[in-house]
Amino acid sequence: MKRSAGFTLIELVIVIVILGILAVTAAPKFLNLQSDARQSALNGMKAAMESASSLVYSKAVVDGIENTASGATVGVSAGSSTVTTHYGYPTGDATGIAVAVDMSSADWSRAASGATALLVWPNSTAGNAASASCNVLYTQSTGAGARPVITVNTGC
Repeated sequence: MKRSAGFTLIELVIVIVILGILAVTAAPKFLNLQSDARQSALNGMKAAMESASSLVYSKAVVDGIENTASGATVGVSAGSSTVTTHYGYPTGDATGIAVAVDMSSADWSRAASGATALLVWPNSTAGNAASASCNVLYTQSTGAGARPVITVNTGC
């Protein structure tokens, strides 16, 4: 008689079950989807800030205040709100870019970073303090014709 040299069906099923258990327990450790989601949210916020900044500048040009430094009365209307401007671009505070983007405090945390910059990070960031490694920093314009600087730190 011939003796076959293969695996039995039961052996194959047991190996598949063991591989399935290993995959279910090990896969979440290798797939860090939260970090990718936070980084995408930060890049989306940067794009929103750039768009809002350009729209406010366009409105400032129409109003003739694109060469005016910030002050208590320097701003453009955005619906029922006023966005304070500095050389036509939103200021780097809660009455400037934060109003222009209309960011939800339920989704985003923000803090002043000096007098001319706003630091923004997702509320889902671990620790929720002014996150040093997972944020968007908006620094207002430094003079006429100078665009604001928006940087993303995606060390989430």
